[in-house]
Amino acid sequence: MRIVAVADTHLFHDDLVVPEGDVFVHAGDICRMGSLEELQRAAKWMHSLPHPTKIVIAGNHDWSFVRTPSEARAILGHTIHYLEDAGVTVDGVRFWGGPWQPEFGGWAFNLPRGNELKTKWALIPEGTDVLITHGPPRDIGDGTRGGYGGELRVGCDDLRARVRHVKPLLHLFGHIHDSGGLWSVDGTNFANVTTWECERQPSVVDLDLANRTVTSVEIPPARRA
Repeated sequence: MRIVAVADTHLFHDDLVVPEGDVFVHAGDICRMGSLEELQRAAKWMHSLPHPTKIVIAGNHDWSFVRTPSEARAILGHTIHYLEDAGVTVDGVRFWGGPWQPEFGGWAFNLPRGNELKTKWALIPEGTDVLITHGPPRDIGDGTRGGYGGELRVGCDDLRARVRHVKPLLHLFGHIHDSGGLWSVDGTNFANVTTWECERQPSVVDLDLANRTVTSVEIPPARRA
């Protein structure tokens, strides 16, 4: 199964060259301010992609899924799988998605660190093959320098603990724009698939469920000016 994944497109999606694949995944921050009109623009783009299966979760900018969830889901329609603490199985591969991240700045799908986030991550079922979250786990693809004068690790400890327990083959996320990449830790392949408002192109991996392997096809460099 070839998975083509993005996050943090923030309506800059026209700058992307999206490779073909079996499954397209958007790991949140589809929009900028999160209006239904913005979502309609992004949905039109996603519907135009050729991938047979499309899976989407919301991010902290995607307010319409909080304020007007029925209308937002209707815009995506029946051909895009929207996962919010929910799963879908595609050709035997079990996907699970959740939009949450540790609270900052009062954005959508923020929760305080501790019990509230831990309760959300406890919903991730054992047997999940591909986990999709908007925010990263602690210490993997979660380093940011933006405005702080030095690198901070801002991922979620409780998410990291749940991933250690569930052991998905692949964990896709975004949210932290300056830490895109792919890592293998404790038997799970982690990919921060941020496009950083499309300065970075989509991430592509081949997943072999039978052999429990994930192969990076391409982690594209930043777009040239």
